[in-house]
Amino acid sequence: MTKNIILNFRLKAAAVILCLTGLATAAQAQIRDDEFDNFTQNDEGVMSRRNQRNIADSLGTDKEIPRGLKVWTVDSRFGDVRPAEVDTMSHMFPNTIFTTGLRGQYNTTGNLGAPRINRIFVDRPESGEQFVFSQPYDYVVTPVDQFHFTNTLSPFTNLTYNNAGNRTNGEDHLTAKFGVNAGKRIGAGFNFDYLYGRGYYSSQSTSHFKYSMYGSYIGDRYQAHILFSTIRQKVTENGGITDDEYIKHPDSFDDNFATNEIPTVLQQNWNRNDNQHLFLTHRYNLGFSRKVKMTEEEIAARKFAMESMKENQASKEKEEARRKAEKEGRTFDERSYEKASAGGRPEGAKIAGAEPAKTETEAEKAGEGRIAVNGKAAADSLSLIDEKKKEEEQWMKTEYVPVTSFIHTMKYDNYRRIYQAYQTPADFYKNTFDNVGIVSGDSILDKTSHYRLQNTFAVSLLEGFNKWAKAGLKAFVTSDLRHFTLPDSTRSTTSYTEHNLSIGAQLIKRLGRTFHYDVTAETWLMGKDVGSLKVDANADVNFALFGDTVRLAARGFFHSVKPSFYYRHYHAKHYWWDNDDLSKIIHSRVEGVFTYEKTNTTLRVAFDNLKNYTYFAMSYDVDADTKARTANTVRPRQSGSPISLLTLSLEQNFKLGPLHWENLVTYQKSSNNDALPVPDLNVYTNLYLKFRIAKVLKCDFGADARYFTKYYAPDYSPALGQFCVQEGNSRTEVGNYPVVNVYANFHLQHTRFFVMMSHVNAGQGNRNYFFTPHYPLNERIFRFGISWNFFN
Repeated sequence: MTKNIILNFRLKAAAVILCLTGLATAAQAQIRDDEFDNFTQNDEGVMSRRNQRNIADSLGTDKEIPRGLKVWTVDSRFGDVRPAEVDTMSHMFPNTIFTTGLRGQYNTTGNLGAPRINRIFVDRPESGEQFVFSQPYDYVVTPVDQFHFTNTLSPFTNLTYNNAGNRTNGEDHLTAKFGVNAGKRIGAGFNFDYLYGRGYYSSQSTSHFKYSMYGSYIGDRYQAHILFSTIRQKVTENGGITDDEYIKHPDSFDDNFATNEIPTVLQQNWNRNDNQHLFLTHRYNLGFSRKVKMTEEEIAARKFAMESMKENQASKEKEEARRKAEKEGRTFDERSYEKASAGGRPEGAKIAGAEPAKTETEAEKAGEGRIAVNGKAAADSLSLIDEKKKEEEQWMKTEYVPVTSFIHTMKYDNYRRIYQAYQTPADFYKNTFDNVGIVSGDSILDKTSHYRLQNTFAVSLLEGFNKWAKAGLKAFVTSDLRHFTLPDSTRSTTSYTEHNLSIGAQLIKRLGRTFHYDVTAETWLMGKDVGSLKVDANADVNFALFGDTVRLAARGFFHSVKPSFYYRHYHAKHYWWDNDDLSKIIHSRVEGVFTYEKTNTTLRVAFDNLKNYTYFAMSYDVDADTKARTANTVRPRQSGSPISLLTLSLEQNFKLGPLHWENLVTYQKSSNNDALPVPDLNVYTNLYLKFRIAKVLKCDFGADARYFTKYYAPDYSPALGQFCVQEGNSRTEVGNYPVVNVYANFHLQHTRFFVMMSHVNAGQGNRNYFFTPHYPLNERIFRFGISWNFFN
């Protein structure tokens, strides 16, 4: 096995070296003093072409294909457009492959695409989604308000692929994105995402397939966005390894175990999730029109269209000349025709006649607007003013300014989950409920399904339509229909239907550079959530200090909400509860962020207070001799006393010539670690050299590390597919172990690629490389990834 791994590594290393050599050679051939990066991003997230060599066409004209790409997200409630950045940045591209996150802030069960949970509590999403089983897979399941819609001047394609390991235990992740426009108003595209992690440990494979289609129409009066996605997920569950000593102290065993030979708790156990999502938001605007100057991208697009029209006209004239020659029995001399066409009168040239200008009286009699001008200087002045006016008008456009919008948003989500097991260790579960599911014995087939239909209707008075409209105002009403099915005790199913009605309002100011804010409030009038309340507020101030910008941002919320459905009801072969008497969760947060760009400093302070905090708790017994686990049980809990949580975070980056050092340190303090466990310290550091090869190939070469202090991290329940707080005498601490990666990251024009050796310190130190109890991380692995952008 060792020989195969070494051979596989050598083959991949040889392939990468050949790839780098070819790219470096190509880069050498492209050297120009004024050209090293054909695409840049401006503040609006637009990719624009610059310093690109043009290829002359047959008429002697230079024409450049516009490749501008804009991306944006939409608010999932109102469909408000929010500019976003195009995902073409090469910095930290190697870390995008990890389920543990860009900075290693997630705990996972170890494999690519495995379940995960954020160690930084304030960064856990407050999604309000009812189907909790998809939450550990937010690496794959993209919320609507994070999806990128596109508008492009020419069709674009992005292909991204990364690979590790071999056909037996390796990882593959392929994504494909395509976007195109039908005119300037209609944009459409699709995203394809396939992730397959075979797993370095036994019974650990993951498979995720996601396909999304989207479209948008951005008109003056009518705007619409539509998104459809389907996701199929299959995760093999092994319950963790039977004994952590296989990792921490392998010398204590008589035999040497490869990672895939280490015994695991479960075999032939799977979690399957199938999701379908449909999102539609559209609005009709009432307003007025005014003239404004085009953007640089729009001017480039219009020039491109004008050149295309000229080229088409020239082709048409050429074809007519050819036909005329054939009709007259002559041979058509193409070279002479093109020479005559290219050598004609220059564009914009004027023919000056010998006839003097008429007097004003004569011009009026002749019905002309041409008047006599005394003096050449006056004539030139009037001519320049005329030309300047025409040029300005040529690059002006009519802009529609909306004043009032009528908005409708619809979301439909459909979920199905199956937990399937063909084998279960003896006495592994504490409780067994008879006649649940269609299988018997030690087999398990737990099923649940859920669909949700939300409709929001809103009226909006928009910000900025005149100088007195300093903020926008919205009022809305939402209908929320939820349906769930669970097994009952008669080998059949039982259904639950909940219908809620809520109303709310939003006050928002986004225009301007100095001060922005938004406040949203929502309360429920009827249904299961009656009496619930949500208030969310955000604000930021930007001002200059010592020649650079300081940004102060404040965020906060107050939520009083009912626990989601699966905390109140769940039926399965070994877990069963009905808790309609759970109290409302009252969660408030105040957060401040200070950013100073001149020193690359970001400081964040947050304080959370939670009353009736609701969570899952898991306990089991472990035999001291055999390490067998028995009496496994999971229950929902509500904390009897309020919990407070303090979060302090400092991000500080340094630069000295080509040397860069990036650091992020987060401190957390929970008043109740038994209910809400968090590590005291979470650290990420990245040290690298930034330079160019052959002037065009950008390179980041360095190493990064992630580390957190020991704590009783949430354990993972395969049967529930959730991270659970540890209870009982079997609690285990994880942490106090750094994970170090070494990488070389490259960027050449439209291509990003990297090579990496992850977890280079495997086998060193205390060997406590667990992010989740009993689920070890992968050991030292060679990785490769590449991303291409195509515009055509």
